[in-house]
Amino acid sequence: MPPDLRTKAEMRDPSQLLIVDDDAMSRELLARALSSSGYLCRESDSALKALELLHQELPAVLLVDFKMPGVDGAQMLKQLRADQDPEIAQIPVIMMTAHQGHEVHCLEAGANDFVTKPINIAALRARIETQLRLRSMRLQLQKQSEEAEAWRRNFERDLAAARLTQQSLIPQKPPTIPGWEVAASYRPVIEVGGDIYGWLRMKDQRVLFWIADAAGHGASAALLTTLAKLLFHHGTVEHETPTAIMEAVNNDFRGIFAGRSFMTAMCVALDPESGRARVVGAGQPPLLVSRFGRGTETISSSAPPLGLMERVNLAETIVDLECGDAFVLYTDGLFGRESAGRPRLTPTQLAGMLNPFATDAETLLARMLKQAGHDQHSDAPSDDVAALAVRRMT
Repeated sequence: MPPDLRTKAEMRDPSQLLIVDDDAMSRELLARALSSSGYLCRESDSALKALELLHQELPAVLLVDFKMPGVDGAQMLKQLRADQDPEIAQIPVIMMTAHQGHEVHCLEAGANDFVTKPINIAALRARIETQLRLRSMRLQLQKQSEEAEAWRRNFERDLAAARLTQQSLIPQKPPTIPGWEVAASYRPVIEVGGDIYGWLRMKDQRVLFWIADAAGHGASAALLTTLAKLLFHHGTVEHETPTAIMEAVNNDFRGIFAGRSFMTAMCVALDPESGRARVVGAGQPPLLVSRFGRGTETISSSAPPLGLMERVNLAETIVDLECGDAFVLYTDGLFGRESAGRPRLTPTQLAGMLNPFATDAETLLARMLKQAGHDQHSDAPSDDVAALAVRRMT
């Protein structure tokens, strides 16, 4: 790391000591003994001079005599600990005192440790090494904290970018299809999720409504949802049936991830003129069909999730929708999580939450979400929740 990018603490000589004592003989004897042990010793005969030296070059450990004329050791420490430069304020200090009872005053003044005079050099060396180890540990923790903070900032930037990406993928308003209504809802468990849905115009003018649930959450899930949308768009351009589109999505997804990732999906190819819909599902929860005034039906997926197998046995189910009928595509987050006294919801229970007399798609979807505990006023979901309702008006 270039010197100008290192902290003062990192630039300190780990063996450098500053001895502060007004007694010249005591300083000289102590410096000589510590120098022979491999320490680089600097000296100061007063607290005020020592404070000036600290701003010029930082030692690894400060040795301070408690009793000195003028500014004594305790007063020096109070100034030291109040310094605006945190590197200076946090220098390890070992106080030296010849009087019993000063130990408490030393610690109260801000000393890290103390030794009594006459000084036992072996004991002092041990205390210095302890402070050096503690300092090294503090530097490591500080570095790890800075790295964690940098990682957090980068993660938040990535998450924000992923959120913007996903928001651009989620349709912001329903399509205009004469004689039909479309309503949708999306609630990720965190800022971005693995659910995605959309609608595409097919070659024969049918409309393909599709939904997918990719594994995971966060930025990686946002990338998978981006891929899912691209694959469905590509499949719709290249193929003419929902089965062929799903097979193409499976082949491309598996070709990219080689079976290491998967996603559930379901699509409904709707002919707006006749009201006939062809349904194909792969690992996705059953499609819910609401018959106006006549209850509900469910249509299950015919294949496992996409991306797991080279070949998937997809089968189409035909549904004829009359005036007032509707279908609902959704992800498994709508089932909720099992909690004390409340098991996960089932497709049959969700179907029972659909109002067969709903006057529009928005009301139909809103009532089901509210009863399932996933409207905008409920607690954050335990999984991503996406739902799409399509209703015939005429």
